[in-house]
Formats: sequence, C-alpha cells, structure tokens
Amino acid sequence: MTTPAQVAKGSTLRATLAFVESVAGEAAVARVLEALPARERKRVLDATPTDEFPFALWSRLSDATEQVIGASVPDWPERAGAHAIESFGVQLYGGILRKASPLEFVTQSVSLFRLYYHPGDMKVVEQEDVGERGGRVVLRLVGFTHESPVFCRRQTGGLERALSLAGGEKPRVRHVRCALEGDAFCEWELRWA
Repeated sequence: MTTPAQVAKGSTLRATLAFVESVAGEAAVARVLEALPARERKRVLDATPTDEFPFALWSRLSDATEQVIGASVPDWPERAGAHAIESFGVQLYGGILRKASPLEFVTQSVSLFRLYYHPGDMKVVEQEDVGERGGRVVLRLVGFTHESPVFCRRQTGGLERALSLAGGEKPRVRHVRCALEGDAFCEWELRWA
C-alpha cells in the first residue's frame, strides 16, 4: 500500500508571500522567490488558492522565507499562520471560521485543516468548559507526518486567530506535544475566556 502524497493548497503559498510583503516589502518577496528553483518559483506565482501542490513545495517556500526574514521577524511562522486565516481563510472559509463559539468551531464536522492540507486531520482529543463562556480543547494532528517546525508554529498562529474569529476572548494556543521533538504526535492546547 502506498502512502498518499502530502498536499498543501495554493492559499498556503499565496498567504505566505502576502505575509512577507506585509512585514518586509516587495523586495523581500523577490528574495524569497529567488531562493526557489525557477520551475518552483513559477508554480508559486501561478498558484490559485484552491490548487493543490506537494507539501514539499510549501516547505521549501517556508525555508526560503526563514532565510530572508527569520532574523528580523523571528515569530514569522505564527504571524503568517494568523495572517493566512484572517486573509485567505476568511475569504474562502468564513462560514467555517465564524461560529457562535470556539467550541462550535473546533467540533464542527467540516475540518479547516483538510481544506488546507491532506491527508490528515486535526481531531479533538480533550474538551472542557471553563467558566460561563470559556473553554479548553486539545487538538491532535493525525495522518499527516512532516519534518517542518515551521509547520507546527504556523498551525499555532492560525489556530489562535481562528479561535478569535469564532468569538473566543483572550485566545491562547500552545503546541504542547511535537512529533519532531520525540513525541508520538503533535498536539495543540487551545484556551479561551
């Protein structure tokens, strides 16, 4: 049995470039693109939000982004994840993001993760109410293996922004387990007031 190819949607590529431009300008975007081979550079530039690309292309774009802005914007992966959700995410998937509560967002049948990447999913493995409106959830990444710490950090920022859009006050997200650090899987703890 062959393992399904890992895929990232074009919106992840486009949102990364849009974030770089917003924090470092067009010249930085040009430097990021120049770090890619010509064929990959063209694929990134021609990407539409719903096109599917090998996850490895997203990873190489992220590596190039780290080379160009990592020193001056050390939290860029988290901020790029948040930017992706508030820009392309809201445009493409606003109905999935804007829910009555963060709990409704994380437990809905439509997976935001699967709209950006596949195979795999984020599954709720712990859930609790905290106070009148607050909550705590632990999400586990299943069926999607990768070698990118940037990916984990991007998820952290994206999830925090998604909680906010879903009505969560004081959202906080921590990457509490990481397969890249020897854990059996990646997990994120989400809290809101």
